[in-house]
Amino acid sequence: MNNNNKEYYRELFKKANFHPCDAPKGFPPGGDCFKFNPELGTGYYWYYEMPGQYNIKIHDFSYKEDAVLNMDLPECLSITWYESISGEELNPYKSLNCHVIKSFLGGLKPFHALIHRNIPVRSIGIEYRPDFFHQILKDNFGPSYVDPKTAFKSIDETANFPEMKKLLWDIWKYEGSASSAALFYDAKIREALCLVFEHHRKLNEKAKTSLSSTDTQLLNSLGLYINNHYADKISIDSLAKIACMGTTKLKNAFKSYYGMTIADYIQKVRIDHAEHLLAYTDLPVTEVAKAVGYSSLGHFAELFSSAKGLLPLSYRKAFQKSE
Repeated sequence: MNNNNKEYYRELFKKANFHPCDAPKGFPPGGDCFKFNPELGTGYYWYYEMPGQYNIKIHDFSYKEDAVLNMDLPECLSITWYESISGEELNPYKSLNCHVIKSFLGGLKPFHALIHRNIPVRSIGIEYRPDFFHQILKDNFGPSYVDPKTAFKSIDETANFPEMKKLLWDIWKYEGSASSAALFYDAKIREALCLVFEHHRKLNEKAKTSLSSTDTQLLNSLGLYINNHYADKISIDSLAKIACMGTTKLKNAFKSYYGMTIADYIQKVRIDHAEHLLAYTDLPVTEVAKAVGYSSLGHFAELFSSAKGLLPLSYRKAFQKSE
């Protein structure tokens, strides 16, 4: 594919029913803005490109009906902060989460996902071209430079990366002149790439658990057990017995394998199930909370809002509202 992907994305926007417009207030200067066809949804898609090097994309729109996306993307590495989203990736299947940093490796397989209706897709991301990120990392890290794909994979679904979240929001909220925007964006794009690599280096330094094939199998089975018993009271001691490990080893091994603590994993499974119940059933919110293992409605609402960007009742109203 030609290094200049502007025409590729313009055609992609057109197929997705986004049409060129003037950027409304709240978007940074210097980019191109596209408005969603009001018959299909509401909102905007903002795009800035430095040909052959990178682009910046801001999503701030929602669909009126559930939408299945199947897009072939050019070879790239991307990193995105999701303020709000609801849906599932379909290959492989997993929930789309907000308030996380998500990475994606373009050029390997299509992006195939189901996006839920009426829930805002609100995010900002950077997409790097291969020649650009290889050169930047070699210039900055020299002999310690490694394949950046590994570094990008290591931060997928990362909630604890405040430096990256701040950097991306600084881009979105930039209020300088259009003439100085190019210099500002270029500096931030290079800084973000170095942050990814440095974050990965620190993760490697902290990795203390070497997992055997037996441990891996036990941890995989433990995840399946939690998926089937998420609404029960699950203690670390009971999980340690099931995994045939001591509690300390289990905590370290579980975090190494799943990239999160046991408590965070259980919470994620519960909230994902609650999202489905709120969207597709008429169970009262109090019953939804109990069904996924929370006796306190207030605590459930706080956790759901933190994970999905909306309070449970607001999520249900948005998802189930008519056109």
